[in-house]
Amino acid sequence: MNWTLILGSLIILVYLLHPWMNIKTFQKVIGITLFLEIFYITGHYLMEWPFPTPIVFGQLFVVAGLGVALGVCFSRIWPLPLEKGFERIFRTFLLVIPSLGFGMGLQIILQGAYATQAIYLIFACAAWLGSGRFVREEKNLPVQNKRVEQTI
Repeated sequence: MNWTLILGSLIILVYLLHPWMNIKTFQKVIGITLFLEIFYITGHYLMEWPFPTPIVFGQLFVVAGLGVALGVCFSRIWPLPLEKGFERIFRTFLLVIPSLGFGMGLQIILQGAYATQAIYLIFACAAWLGSGRFVREEKNLPVQNKRVEQTI
């Protein structure tokens, strides 16, 4: 049996049954997949890339779904901080660098030695986009009462 069909069925089951995956997350997967399909169809007509087959469209769905699922799981473990800064940069590197490796393995499984799409980059980008699912709550710090002086 084809790996694309097996992984596609697995993705659909995960998104139906897992409590962290809701309709907004699935909409993100569909949006990424639609963008990639339009990108590769446009690339066929403008730059003479090979025309994407229905199996390639399925592979794009699988890669986007797995990437967003990885990003959501990572986001649940380490939620996105509210403040911009070094923690966000470090968090992004800890997600994207291993997901590039997973994406390379996924590319070999799905497309073999002669790949026509950059599956590993799509996987890493989808993981990064999915990692914004959970955001750390703002801590309510007690406000110190300061005396406000009026000047007349």
